[in-house]
Amino acid sequence: MRTESHGTDAGFLSGLMENPVVGMAPWIIFSLLVGPGRFELSVTLALVTAVGLIVLSRVVNRGTSWKLLELADVVFFAAMAVVGLLASAGTLRWLETYAGEVANITLAVIAFGSMAVRMPFTIQYAREQVDPSIWNTPGFLRTNYVITGVWGLAFLVAAAAGAYGDLVLHNPNNIWTGWIIQILAIVAALKFTDWYPDVVRARAVRQATGQGPEPPPTAALLVPLAGLLVPIGIAVLIFDNMWWLGVALIVAGSLLTKHLQSRSHVPG
Repeated sequence: MRTESHGTDAGFLSGLMENPVVGMAPWIIFSLLVGPGRFELSVTLALVTAVGLIVLSRVVNRGTSWKLLELADVVFFAAMAVVGLLASAGTLRWLETYAGEVANITLAVIAFGSMAVRMPFTIQYAREQVDPSIWNTPGFLRTNYVITGVWGLAFLVAAAAGAYGDLVLHNPNNIWTGWIIQILAIVAALKFTDWYPDVVRARAVRQATGQGPEPPPTAALLVPLAGLLVPIGIAVLIFDNMWWLGVALIVAGSLLTKHLQSRSHVPG
């Protein structure tokens, strides 16, 4: 039983380390945590996470290839840590205010840049999960272009929200621009990364054989986003003055989640 459990745990870790979302974890941590008085903490946590993930990846998946995103993680956050140590008080205040947008824009550039050079960054992770005979098939390539593009858009949305809070509202800690909108964008990209490959596979099977299960419906993609409306409503009740909006979000989230769950079942 212990050997079987150990093998299961190792298999879970191996699969986890082959997920591109893991490579984005340091950036997500940094962009959500950084703010006035939190630059050193956020950049330290991001750098430790980046280095730790590389070490864990090499331990769990020996012989795995180096990833563009892994290298970008360490280079970017090591550089930010050095800048933070050497920066003047004025530069540090600028970083505390705008470093989240810098990180999100950098990630968007990585995403769209990797697509421009015909190597969407998710493909390096995806190739380790499928047979090499699939690597150059149109469906596999298109899937990675789409997922990489969705992540690029998510980071652009997060950057735009942060910039609006900083430049227009002059409030880096605004609950909507600093947290809610950015979290929704990331969660949407996370869920899409999980949902879209299943859709592509199901469509390919049905196109090739005329049989097989229906692709996961769009409702399955939207359920977690609808579910987020409830904790968002609670956060608005606690941290914002618009209590009526908090109540409305909680009610709408509960009803919408129930409705979407009833439509997200896929017949076999």
